[in-house]
Amino acid sequence: MYVVKLTYPADLTEIDARLSEHVAWLEEQYASERLLASGRQEPRLGGVLLFASIPRTELDAALARDPFAGVAEYEVTKFLASKTHDALAAFRDEQS
Repeated sequence: MYVVKLTYPADLTEIDARLSEHVAWLEEQYASERLLASGRQEPRLGGVLLFASIPRTELDAALARDPFAGVAEYEVTKFLASKTHDALAAFRDEQS
């Protein structure tokens, strides 16, 4: 899976102006079953997105369509969950 950290170097008024479009984009990502979790950081300096294990090119294409693209910076980390709570067992990356 991927952990995507967003930071807002832009003024929050620019972020807020795109927020409803960003939320619609989030809903598309959830509907496609690529996005597993999302939320803002506290204090409000950015956000965090948790994406399923999809091809990196697909993730990059999705992030490029995010209305926050251009006003937020993205830090993408590939995360291999080797151990999880049983409720998250489907997201373990089994390595042999």
